[in-house]
Amino acid sequence: MVAPYSSQLQAPVVKRDQSLTSVESMNMSYMDPKTVTLIGIPGLEHVQFWIGFSFFAVCLVALLGNIILLIIIPTELSLHQPMYIFLAVLAATDIGLCVAIALKMLAIFWFGFYSTAFDACLAQLFFIHALQGMESGILLAMAFDRYVAICDPLRHTTTLTPFLLVSMVLAVAIRAAVLVGILPILLKRLHFFQSIVIAHSYCEHMAVVKLAAEDTHVNKTCDLFVGFTILGFDMIFILISYILIFQAVFCLHQKEARLKAFNTCTAHIFVFLEFYILAFFSFFSHRFGHVVPSTHILLSTVYLLVPPALNPIVYGVKNKAIRKHVAWIFFLNH
Repeated sequence: MVAPYSSQLQAPVVKRDQSLTSVESMNMSYMDPKTVTLIGIPGLEHVQFWIGFSFFAVCLVALLGNIILLIIIPTELSLHQPMYIFLAVLAATDIGLCVAIALKMLAIFWFGFYSTAFDACLAQLFFIHALQGMESGILLAMAFDRYVAICDPLRHTTTLTPFLLVSMVLAVAIRAAVLVGILPILLKRLHFFQSIVIAHSYCEHMAVVKLAAEDTHVNKTCDLFVGFTILGFDMIFILISYILIFQAVFCLHQKEARLKAFNTCTAHIFVFLEFYILAFFSFFSHRFGHVVPSTHILLSTVYLLVPPALNPIVYGVKNKAIRKHVAWIFFLNH
């Protein structure tokens, strides 16, 4: 008769423990946080001060190179062509991307400014991803320019009119702003977060989504939709453009003509490959892979900062007018 009585006494104790666990779980979540904490590179906090110098050097090269492009292209009449107008827009986009990432990242690495307002985090998230989308769209516009220049050269000037160029740039900017703008709006509808510590050096969409203590299926689905609508769409049409370009080039009878036509595309091909290879590696590794966090953060930062640094170098090496102006700025002007 003692055993049943003992078990009856234990039942309320179990129920109380479950209740305490539920209360503790609620207490561990954060409701509508005003601030979040970016820790930089998890696992490498002790050396990220020194890592910051390498990223600073890359940003410096990117800013200097792209500012020089924005000075040269408007002043050099021979560069008033669709390809170089798109290159100027790409340079402005790359400057914005570097500024959006580097300021907060270096503040974390060098000065320990880990905390940031939640709304400021969403703003950084928006600008980084929107500028990425713009860069992808400009690369598609540049591929279209190469397609018309090689496959239908006699109509190149009449097809790519100033009005069409402005319309294409505006369409790229509006598409990026509208599609990426959905992401922070959906994040604002989330109220409970299991943590306010973001294991990253900048605010990235999926890094914030993973903090939520609510159902995030809509956020993840929208993330994939935006990614494939921008990056996937652009990559497919750039590949189609180059298939048509290569068909036209190989149909040319003279070897010199083929080499000349192909040479006009090499800079864009290099920029296209570096951007999309790094982009898709970062995109899929963060969502589906099992990459070490420190490795993923380093690679994603490289993906965002290295193309802006390489783009002006690639086009500067390939274009005689740009090389001449760069030499004049740095050497002959003194």
